[in-house]
Amino acid sequence: MAACAALLAIAHAFQTFGGLAPCTLCLRQREVYWVAGALAAGFMVVVRLPGGPRLRQASCWLLALIFLAGCGIAVYHAGAEWKFWPGPSTCSSAGGGGVSAAAVSDLMAGAKIKPPACDKAAWVFLGLSMAGWNALIALGLAGLSVLAALRERSKR
Repeated sequence: MAACAALLAIAHAFQTFGGLAPCTLCLRQREVYWVAGALAAGFMVVVRLPGGPRLRQASCWLLALIFLAGCGIAVYHAGAEWKFWPGPSTCSSAGGGGVSAAAVSDLMAGAKIKPPACDKAAWVFLGLSMAGWNALIALGLAGLSVLAALRERSKR
């Protein structure tokens, strides 16, 4: 849960303070952490209820699957950025995507608006885009969830 909260805070900081508007696939990657964080919070309560400890292993496996799905979305996004395969047609540098209220205001003031594109990395560090880093982090969280599930299994 803490990892999900931290990753969402970092993503929102890049958006708010860094001015990096998220594309469609960036938002899909965030949804994974919202779901995983909410489930983790719920699991923290449930496993403390009578009969709850028997659900610990299943909760770890479910979180592992969710993080693997997040890794898959991030790999797809990074691949689209590297032009290994096409990204969604509604989110390409050729056009499409959504428009924010701020963009509409700027457009009405005469500015030219270019929406974020799924096939262009907005930020790169050590050769990896945010999607690439997210793929590694989600894979790591899936691995930690599997280790936790295996640890719970060995306790039985």
